[in-house]
Amino acid sequence: MGLLDVLSPVVTLYAEFLPMKARAKCILLIEVFWAIGTVFEVVLAVFVMPSLGWRWLLILSAVPLLLFAVLCFWLPESARYDVLSGNQEKAIATLKRIATENGAPMPLGKLIISRQEDRGKMRDLFTPHFRWTTLLLWFIWFSNAFSYYGLVLLTTELFQAGDVCSISSRRKAVEAKCSLACEYLSEEDYMDLLWTTLSEFPGVLVTLWIIDRLGRKKTMALCFVIFSLCSLLLFICVGRNMLTLLLFIARAFISGGFQAAYVYTPEVYPTATRALGLGTCSGMARVGALITPFIAQVMLESSVYLTLAVYSGCCLLAALASCFLPIETKGRGLQESSHREWGQEMVGRGTHGTGVARSNSGSQE
Repeated sequence: MGLLDVLSPVVTLYAEFLPMKARAKCILLIEVFWAIGTVFEVVLAVFVMPSLGWRWLLILSAVPLLLFAVLCFWLPESARYDVLSGNQEKAIATLKRIATENGAPMPLGKLIISRQEDRGKMRDLFTPHFRWTTLLLWFIWFSNAFSYYGLVLLTTELFQAGDVCSISSRRKAVEAKCSLACEYLSEEDYMDLLWTTLSEFPGVLVTLWIIDRLGRKKTMALCFVIFSLCSLLLFICVGRNMLTLLLFIARAFISGGFQAAYVYTPEVYPTATRALGLGTCSGMARVGALITPFIAQVMLESSVYLTLAVYSGCCLLAALASCFLPIETKGRGLQESSHREWGQEMVGRGTHGTGVARSNSGSQE
């Protein structure tokens, strides 16, 4: 869950440096490294867990985060944020650095801001223009994390049991007992877990292919619907190979829904509230991740079918929520201010060396 906190400002910062045409593609490609990390974690567990145990697995997993914390000092601040904060000199210095590193000249003109705004506040997320969007996005992010991490937890349970029917019979046959001993995964369990984890790569590719064709809203809805269908198909007593395939598809699409949400959310809020909007969505995702163990493990003890129905139903509602989002951000530029027309850019370009002209967001080419 801590990774969600790290990803929110990272995606916000990254999105504010990207032109409109490449924004979805670049944000989705950065999610490839999330997939690499999940695969690396499974491979690391294969070698570390049998000999060193979970404590060393946790320590070694934290090393990349420590490296990232050090490298953060070399990241530039968002020029959009600096302009909005009135620090235009720092914004210009950042843009000059970008131009130099890309071997391109600085565009003519000067940075302007039509209205100075305060830092983003919670009430800004509930203005008439954004209230419905905020509430729907909170539920979408909650459902994403709730279902994604729930599937991860269910995967180990299903692999150890063999299939859904085996879990049901096992729950009836085994008497309740108090034990703190952990049941280690077998080599076959780890291999199947690795296969389902690898599904995040095709999840990125599928999302990358459809997000600029269908749009952000329809992409999220499609991902939720397919996850729900795969969850319902798990009701059938299928063999281990079919179980692995269904889990593979379900994880690919719930991961794709997460990626589409990471593209959509920074695009729908203006600069002053972009980080706050994405941060509160991430907070709702944490709530979903906190609740899901009670469903994927505790409720599973009572009824595996009810557990699967909860995840399937939650994602069907999230698909509806995606369709009801009032704004489609496909082809739109990043909004600078809630007081301007949607999609307007505050970066001006000079015309014939004099005056300032406002251009559409995402035209930084």
